[in-house]
Amino acid sequence: MAKKKSKKTLIIVINIIVVAAIVVIISITKQGNGAIDVTTSNVEKRTITQTVSAIGTIEPETEVKVSSQTSGEIIYLGVKEGDTVKANQLLVRIKPDIIDAQLKQMEASAEASKMDIATREAEKDKLKAELTRITELFKKEFASQKELDIAKAAYEQSVSGYKSSMARYEQALAALQQTKREQERTSIFTPMGGVVTSLSVEMGEKVVGTGMMAGTEMMRVSDLSVMNAVVEVDENDIVMVSIGDTAMIEVDAIPDKKYKGVVLEIGHSAISASQGTQDQVVNFKVKIRFIDEEPKLRPGMSCNVDINTETKYNVIAVPLQAVTIRDAKLDAQPDLMKETTTDKKKNDVNEKPQSIVFIYNNGKAKLTKVETGISDKGFIEIKSGLSEGDKVISGTFLAVSKLLNDGSPVKIDSLGKKKFDKNKMMEK
Repeated sequence: MAKKKSKKTLIIVINIIVVAAIVVIISITKQGNGAIDVTTSNVEKRTITQTVSAIGTIEPETEVKVSSQTSGEIIYLGVKEGDTVKANQLLVRIKPDIIDAQLKQMEASAEASKMDIATREAEKDKLKAELTRITELFKKEFASQKELDIAKAAYEQSVSGYKSSMARYEQALAALQQTKREQERTSIFTPMGGVVTSLSVEMGEKVVGTGMMAGTEMMRVSDLSVMNAVVEVDENDIVMVSIGDTAMIEVDAIPDKKYKGVVLEIGHSAISASQGTQDQVVNFKVKIRFIDEEPKLRPGMSCNVDINTETKYNVIAVPLQAVTIRDAKLDAQPDLMKETTTDKKKNDVNEKPQSIVFIYNNGKAKLTKVETGISDKGFIEIKSGLSEGDKVISGTFLAVSKLLNDGSPVKIDSLGKKKFDKNKMMEK
């Protein structure tokens, strides 16, 4: 039994070796003397639009929170969520029983203050006449100085009492006006026309409110005729965005449709997430106004936005995947022995990774340094280093980024080239 198992294992190992050898032979045959399979693209002039992508939500330009300024029970609710309302339309009425009682109290207080004024005025007139009489008697030496002083003090005291009574009356009137204003606040009207986009109270519910601050939020009224997309743009991209830039907006709830927009506002205060951690993200808020009208839009809907920050026409461009980054020392002379320590430090500081492409040249890859410009989702502008009509190696990604070197033998992969050209046509 042991011999049979050993023989069976040996057969399996031999089969594996044979299969591996066949795979290696096929691979070598395909590569054709070590040539790397690549795809190529022609250098052409294109129109490139640089975009910044961001996500956010739909918000109305104007949204008013309707809150209670008086405490009490809701006895009338004239709208429901989704209703269209006009300016100054009655929305809610709060039970005014407590306010009515306070109003009667303030009216009585004001009336009492008014009656007190009449009493004080009569007393003042009486003491004024008495002071006049004592003054005449004093001149004829029929009254003493003491009697004159007492009459003057009494009159002055009555004047002060009259003025105090007038002040108390003014105070009572102010309190009465305030209470009337509180009574008016039991009936709440919409400050503008729009749509009730949120309703958070029900009939019979008690609300709390004060005159100094906002009370219970009862509903929100929004003007849906003017809508914005409010998105957060990464700190690295915000410097490219300007007011007036055009944008294309996609709303998740309305697929297969794009809306035109324009950048209206750019925030200057950073919005930080996961602050103090390695995952900290810094964004800035950007408001984009919808140019196209869409009645289906609702506040809070999610959206994706592509902001067109810059457009260049008829510039030399290549596919994005054709450009890679290599060390700037690729073309440096190998005579490192002559390089001084000072020169080496200086070069290490000044030299930066260089953008390069590989030109297809008679079966070989030719490394070429290029200066790049703006890019879109498929192509990148080449400011210098290439000419229209050149053929650059655009794939595979592994070949361009790792495998290829200056002078590497290459072979055009016709199958991959057809697939790439098909994808390029679909992008157009």
